[in-house]
Amino acid sequence: MAQSPASSAVAAPAPCEGERKAPAINGELWHACAGPLVSLPPVGSLVVYFPQGHSEQVAASMQKDVEAHVPSYPNLPSKLICLLHSVTLQADPDTDEVYAQMTLQPVNTYAKEALQLSELALRQARPQMEFFCKTLTASDTSTHGGFSVPRRAAEKIFPSLDFSLQPPCQELQARDIHDNVWTFRHIFRGQPKRHLLTTGWSLFVSGKKLFAGDSVIFVRDEKQQLLLGIRRANRQPTNISSSVLSSDSMHIGVLAAAAHASANTSPFTIFYNPR
Repeated sequence: MAQSPASSAVAAPAPCEGERKAPAINGELWHACAGPLVSLPPVGSLVVYFPQGHSEQVAASMQKDVEAHVPSYPNLPSKLICLLHSVTLQADPDTDEVYAQMTLQPVNTYAKEALQLSELALRQARPQMEFFCKTLTASDTSTHGGFSVPRRAAEKIFPSLDFSLQPPCQELQARDIHDNVWTFRHIFRGQPKRHLLTTGWSLFVSGKKLFAGDSVIFVRDEKQQLLLGIRRANRQPTNISSSVLSSDSMHIGVLAAAAHASANTSPFTIFYNPR
């Protein structure tokens, strides 16, 4: 039986009560940022959740071995068959890293056909979207330069330029994962000629704190809107947010929540990080 993405979840801080509700995340952009290997199970399907694997992922994400004094839960099964009640796409407000909130409920009985249907639904291919992804170079992140766009990518994703203009140029507007609008000047110039994003690009780089090695993704959605996402290079974390619990506390919390849900067949929430 294939492992569900939920089993490799990494805990993330939940929003505080009273916060203004963020706009719904665009699913096409979320999946583009998550990467081509990520496929979320559909709501209503059965998934396999591995509590110990989840807790080990939490410890690994914080680069800390789980301490020996963390209590064990002898009655907690090594895996739980769960009904997936809901999936909410989310993105970190500071880094734009995408993740998903999932509500699972252990089930005591299930038919083999239900598992087969769940696996079949998970294998169904998502509709192909129009997008391109580019890893940023030092030139792309320089405050004195612009963003060099591969010609085929620009012609595929961006609106057509008016080549009667000299030089051909236009204003582009793209929405990020938080529905913020960024405006760029798209120009075709140079020797040899190339597509560049100039005015507005440095503001985006500094606003998102991008560095060489990070990637940007431009998506043209089904409404022909231009969307803009980020995949950050994997770097050693320099600090841990004060809102995040210690590794030991999170490890205990994962196992305690799973043990309670298993004993009571009650819903519980996990956070799945595709990275």
